[in-house]
Amino acid sequence: MLQKTTKLLVTTALIAGLATVANAAEKVKWTLATTWGSTLNPFIDSPTNMAKLVEEMSDGRFKIRIDAANKHKSPLGILDMVKGGQYDMGHSASYYWKGKDIETLPFTTMPFGLTAPEQYAWFYYGGGMELMQKAYAKHGVLSYPGGNTGNQMGGWFRKEINSLDDLKGLKMRIPGFAGEVMAKLGLTVTNIAPGELYTSLERGTIDALEWVGPGMDISMGFHKIAPYYYTGWHEPATELQFMVNEKSYEKLPKDLQQILLTAMRVSAYDMYIQNYHMSSEAWSTMLTEFPNIKVKTFPKPVMDAMKKANDELLTELKAQSPLLKETLESQEAYQKKSRKWTEMSDYLYLKDNL
Repeated sequence: MLQKTTKLLVTTALIAGLATVANAAEKVKWTLATTWGSTLNPFIDSPTNMAKLVEEMSDGRFKIRIDAANKHKSPLGILDMVKGGQYDMGHSASYYWKGKDIETLPFTTMPFGLTAPEQYAWFYYGGGMELMQKAYAKHGVLSYPGGNTGNQMGGWFRKEINSLDDLKGLKMRIPGFAGEVMAKLGLTVTNIAPGELYTSLERGTIDALEWVGPGMDISMGFHKIAPYYYTGWHEPATELQFMVNEKSYEKLPKDLQQILLTAMRVSAYDMYIQNYHMSSEAWSTMLTEFPNIKVKTFPKPVMDAMKKANDELLTELKAQSPLLKETLESQEAYQKKSRKWTEMSDYLYLKDNL
């Protein structure tokens, strides 16, 4: 009897061991859709690098196929595709969904808001991540930082902006809350997918546009049509996003969940570094090879009008949703606290050494 029991225990243990090995060797294959085309660096690099890290860290157990916008043909449909389970993941920007769900708006950036280091600190240590998950929970989607551009330039304009009257009637591509600010100042605002920007500017469908900064703008050729390049105010810390279908995530083994979270965080911050480098390099090139570019700062009366419109719209925005109000006030409180250190550590250093 003892011998039979021993054999049974050994057999059971062996089967359990084989099952563990089989489970460990199980392959997971996901798909990810991006808002970006396959050559739009560094935006496309963030999900691409994330997928490489996932595969390497999982020893090939977890693979993610990246479908760029030129493949799935729906650059501004990423939230719906991830929400509906057509894709397991997406890579886009949260403010694109403000027309579907206004509570998602603040998680990209807000005019006159947090800088990139301030915003990363808010996300990971100041309660921002928890608020973002609350906003996306109703969609069955998890959202995570997906790469930051830092402070973006204020846009390319065909003509110089010397007054508020020069803005009125202009057609401009500018997404997010900044678009609402510009609309309040009399512009006709539109949101155009990245692959259509140059053609729209060239054909006169729009008179001005904002994109990112020198690192990404130089290859787009906007300076050939609209030589006035204005400094930023509207997107001081543009954070892209990884979206994950919650049901897909819950099916993952715990170790693959952790691998995915780590890969997203690493690739997001790497994109921030990469974009900073690209802009530094590109601006050096622009200064010498494209002397027709005229760098401008919006006149003070224009900036004052933008700030006034922004404050008025924020008051209206907070009344739309308790969660939206909580998120915006969380950002404002964190900015007030962290900006004192930003001024001491960065602004005063630069002021005294430029």
